[in-house]
Amino acid sequence: MVIYSHSRLTTFEQCPLKYKFRYLDKLQPDYENSIEAFLGQKIHSTLEWIYSHAKERSFELDEVIKYYINSWMQDFTSQIKVINEEYTTQHYFNKGIRFLIDYFLKHSPFKDNTIETEKKILFTLDVQKEYKIIGYIDRLVHNKVNNTFEIHDYKTGATKSQKELDRDRQLAIYSLALQEYFKEVNEVFLVWHFLDTNQEKRSKRTPEELKKLRNEIIQLINKIESTKEFNPQPSALCKWCEFRSYCPTINNNINSEVQIR
Repeated sequence: MVIYSHSRLTTFEQCPLKYKFRYLDKLQPDYENSIEAFLGQKIHSTLEWIYSHAKERSFELDEVIKYYINSWMQDFTSQIKVINEEYTTQHYFNKGIRFLIDYFLKHSPFKDNTIETEKKILFTLDVQKEYKIIGYIDRLVHNKVNNTFEIHDYKTGATKSQKELDRDRQLAIYSLALQEYFKEVNEVFLVWHFLDTNQEKRSKRTPEELKKLRNEIIQLINKIESTKEFNPQPSALCKWCEFRSYCPTINNNINSEVQIR
């Protein structure tokens, strides 16, 4: 049985050929990590470290920045791909420091009701247990007084509109999972932390919306599994694709440009 994730579903929607390269052919990507992804990993690991220990101790801003710097220096390699060549790795490193300073000043001393960080979720979408979904919640908060939950997600990329967030599938999937994991859940709030703009945005789903989402995901999985021709779907995202060297559309465009010149 194939276990699906939000990332796997999104990859198919963005480009079926990329989906085939990554999940079916399991090709070796052109690069293992991008600088944007690396920055996100370092920010997530630093915030996970804070919230994993916040109940038993307090933090100073200097030690948080030091943790981030040490983590970056330890894992950074020259193989990490910088897509936007107008920016240097130092630019992204400095962005991370700014993100953490802003977040620290806004949320310290981190004494909320966080019960788990990087919580793995794995659940079935249907009674027959044919459709499984996996994912990881950045941070899960449980408010015991009213038995509500908050799913927190950190974003180092561009801020999204409220309309986009009200349609967001990733955190809504996690909301479905919490209903399976915890009984008599009153409400689940979806919380995004857009670190580049230091904004916090919220949303939630009605039972009807979650039922519709469940059916939509099942339909999408059926479409994926019945697909025979995985055609490329060129877009602005091609610039960041780690399978560019395999893509006939991109390579044909490059060859055409060379011939014209």
